[in-house]
Amino acid sequence: MNPKVFIDGEAGTTGLQIAERLKDRTDLDLISIHPDKRKDVDERARLINKADVVILCLPDEAARLAVSLVTNPNTVIIDASTAHRVSPGWVYGFAELDKGQRAAIAAAKRISNPGCYPTGFIALVRPLVTAGIIPHDWPVTVNAVSGYSGGGKPMIAEFEERQTQDNFRIYALGQQHKHPPEMKKFTGLSHLPMFTPAVGRYAQGMIVEVPLPLWALPSRPKRKDIHKALSAAYAGEAFVKVVPLAEGDALKGLDAEGCNDTNRLEIYVFGTDEQARLVARLDNLGKGASGAAVQNLNIALGLDEGAGLVA
Repeated sequence: MNPKVFIDGEAGTTGLQIAERLKDRTDLDLISIHPDKRKDVDERARLINKADVVILCLPDEAARLAVSLVTNPNTVIIDASTAHRVSPGWVYGFAELDKGQRAAIAAAKRISNPGCYPTGFIALVRPLVTAGIIPHDWPVTVNAVSGYSGGGKPMIAEFEERQTQDNFRIYALGQQHKHPPEMKKFTGLSHLPMFTPAVGRYAQGMIVEVPLPLWALPSRPKRKDIHKALSAAYAGEAFVKVVPLAEGDALKGLDAEGCNDTNRLEIYVFGTDEQARLVARLDNLGKGASGAAVQNLNIALGLDEGAGLVA
């Protein structure tokens, strides 16, 4: 008998993307709620407890409510919202975080799907903090831009229905954003990073960049040392690629949409031995959301980790 999967919030941007990745799977049974009953708490509770795995694609408060409806001790919850990313008892669903993370995900009943910006940031910074190249108390800055799909239905409508004429917009100007606590916790930093997000007039795809003054770091690393540490951290990974230095140096620019419709995360180390530009490129709807959820689903069920995903 195939495991049953229920997407709570399947009509949203992330839910639709997950359903698209699962629709042709023969090793899963996808169960759905009738459109007229999407707000029926009793029907949602019935399907949640009927499923082997539930993927929550909901606003934070609705996700917390959904978790409170679980009575089946065998139901696995994968939460794509922000609600539980730094909560005790939840396993962080970034399989490449370290060598033991897949086993932790496989054993968990509560898995928090990473945010899109944090996925890129953590991929860049955590290995360098672990290696002692970036001190735990270093004042890290992260600059990033995403397609407007990252803002959900309201922002999609704003851009696609020409409610705004902006081609590029910075936001979270007051430094109040939901992602920095997650970034801090899973990199091992002592302080919140300085996070400067932006949105562009394109649907999906993102670039996350960490500028790093190598001359100021206590260990005085060279660019090749940064690249070596990142390459060692992701050696053998199917979805995280550390691009060779020569290949990166041959580029004149980097398109934020270059990983769209994949679960791939590319890492580049640009710059010099004085100033490095660490860059992660990913699809905010892929490895940054729905792709990661499907990857976590596969791990949780003991299936082929890459099933339904494009590297």
